[in-house]
Amino acid sequence: MTITAEPDLRYPIGPPVLPTQPLEHGARMAYIAQIALLPDQIRAAVTGLNPTQLNTPYRPDGWSVRQVLHHLPDSHLNSYTRFKLALTEENPVVRPYEEAAWAELPDSQVTPPAVSLALLEALHIRWGVLMRHLTPEQWARAFHHPEQQRDYTLDQALVLYAWHGRHHLGHITELRRREGWA
Repeated sequence: MTITAEPDLRYPIGPPVLPTQPLEHGARMAYIAQIALLPDQIRAAVTGLNPTQLNTPYRPDGWSVRQVLHHLPDSHLNSYTRFKLALTEENPVVRPYEEAAWAELPDSQVTPPAVSLALLEALHIRWGVLMRHLTPEQWARAFHHPEQQRDYTLDQALVLYAWHGRHHLGHITELRRREGWA
């Protein structure tokens, strides 16, 4: 008898793996490309979903598709700000925020998906321009995350947020697959 483990619905693509060494230029460009593609991928993932489907959690006790969609620009705007702080200050301490509480606010409950898709698209264009112009020395700059009690280089933050986008895209696409929402 073969026993297979239930998939972990929290991590459809697995947990993030951060680099311990500086990234090569080609690797950076590949991660930046992942971030650049995310708005279109998310748009495709939510296209055709009705209000009931948008309000369906991707897992038991998880966020709804709508909340995941609105979380992405919230989170990525915070990351973009952290990039700019790291580029203009010496190892700044960044401010954490209560993601779960943000997901419960009215704008995360009722805002039409198109609004957050437009915000995500514009943000990723701007963030991409910034990232494509950084020098290797700038990629080595860091910020301190007090909640996680660690420093993140911009290389590590890049990898983390490329993963973050694919992670939440996986929540939506895996829910669609499981539910048969073609």
